[in-house]
Amino acid sequence: MIERYAKRLSEGMPSLKTKRVSPHTIRHTTATHLLRAGVDINTIRAWLGHVSLNTTNIYAEVDLEMKANALAACEVTTTKPVKHWREDAGLMGFLQTL
Repeated sequence: MIERYAKRLSEGMPSLKTKRVSPHTIRHTTATHLLRAGVDINTIRAWLGHVSLNTTNIYAEVDLEMKANALAACEVTTTKPVKHWREDAGLMGFLQTL
């Protein structure tokens, strides 16, 4: 049934013709979308019917946007301007002796 609908949809969306669409693909994609939406991994585990979080981790992959958001959340902001390393006379003198 999924293959039939994927074939029908690919008529209006040519990029879908090169994709493999299966129940597993839908589970994997749904888990990833839930994770991106901020749903905690334990809720996703229960939704997928897994006993172990290790199994759920296979489905719920972290993508680049999620990694960027995590890094942005950890960003340290300072009110003091950071001195550029080239402006440090001591450091530049040391580097020139190497």
